[in-house]
This record gives sequence, structure tokens and C-alpha cells, in this order.
Amino acid sequence: MAEIESTPAGPREYRVEQLAAAAGITTRTLRFYRERKLLPPPRKEGRIAWYGEAHLARLRVIAELLERGHTLGGIAELIGAGESGRDVAELIGLEAAITAPWSDEAPVSLSWAELAAAFGDQLTEANTAESIAQGYITVTEDGITHVSRRLMDATIALVAEGVPLAAVLDASRKAQEYADAVAEVFVGLIRDQLLGALATEQPLPPGEAAHLTEQLSRIRPFARVVADAQFTLAMDRRVHAEYDDVVRHRHR
Repeated sequence: MAEIESTPAGPREYRVEQLAAAAGITTRTLRFYRERKLLPPPRKEGRIAWYGEAHLARLRVIAELLERGHTLGGIAELIGAGESGRDVAELIGLEAAITAPWSDEAPVSLSWAELAAAFGDQLTEANTAESIAQGYITVTEDGITHVSRRLMDATIALVAEGVPLAAVLDASRKAQEYADAVAEVFVGLIRDQLLGALATEQPLPPGEAAHLTEQLSRIRPFARVVADAQFTLAMDRRVHAEYDDVVRHRHR
């Protein structure tokens, strides 16, 4: 294969076959991307088309987006939002920062024998159906898989202390609803105060996607801190209020 063209002071340039090889795609695919306007036009020198490092960077961005499940149409829209491969790469980084998992829960599988030992006659069809409806378990022929070992351990421990499984599941459903509401508060705050520009049709200014990505990485830990602090303070208020109410009733 011919050597990649370069000048001592200039960037490397590729012919179409060289660029395809460097990107790990076929020349047919490269030409298809050109037809779909996923690549900017090459530099023409007579009948020879020369591609540069920006074209190679764009092809790598396209490959990454395809791997993430984006369609070519969606990729074209993303690329239309930025004029350079760097802009699109920054948009990918922002997408990753927004959608990165918050949960680090480890799933756990239990056999029907283990479930029977833990819950006894409380392992009913109704309780199983409620767990499925809450989205925590999937049922197999051999048993169940729970999305969170910690929640499963807590459920088993509460039942062992004499709390009926149905009551635990009822509390779980309510807690899930409140947790969703708290999450919506944080999502709304970030959406309205930081990510409002994404809701417009205007492209982000150069470097803005990278700036937002850095902001999100800095503030994500504070969401857990605030949620934990708010919950513990609320528990203090509720426990004291409940205790005072019990004491008043005892002295009537």
C-alpha cells in the first residue's frame, strides 16, 4: 500500500483507500458515509481526493456512535450540531455523562428453596407478583434474580425480625415512589439550570459540551450527599414527632 502523504511541517493526508484502512472500514463504507454527508468534503488536487486527520477523527466518532446504538440518521443530526470531529466527540462525552449509571447495586439470585427458607408461607403468588410489578425481580424456573443484593438482604432481615413480607413490599412501593419524586427534583434542577441549551435547536457553542460534561462530573456526587442528608434529617423529625405523639397518648 502507498505511504501516507505528508510534508515536514504539515498534517498527514490520506487517499481514500488509506483513510479507509486507517479507520478499519471498507472504501465502499467510506464512500457511503460521504454520500450521506457524514464526512466533510476532501481536499481536491486534480482528480485525487485527499483526506486529513479531521476525517479520520470523524470516522472514529461515527464508529463509536454506531457501537452505542445510534442510527446513521441520528449520527447525521449529531454531526450537524457540531462542525468538527472534536465537537461531536464532546457531545458524545456529554451524552455519556448524562446517562452514566448512578446505581452500583449488584444483583443476586436465590433458588426457590432459599426463598422458602427465608419467607416460609409468606412466599405467595401475590407477594411474588408485587415484587415483579415493582421491577425488582425476574422469575426463572429455578428461582428469582433480584436487582439489588442490599435490598434483598434488607427484605430478608426485616421478615426475620417479624415484619410481614406484604408490609415490607408495601413500604418498598411507597419508598420507590418517593425516591422517584426526589430523583425528579434533581433531574429537573440539572435540566433547567444547566442543560437548558440542549432543549433548543441551536447548536452548542464550541467547547460548551465539554464544559457541561465537567460540570456534571463535579456535581453528581452532591446529589447523593443532599439526598442522604435530607433523608436522615427527615427521619429525625418523623421519629421525634412519632415518639412525642406516643407519649401524649400514654399520658391521657
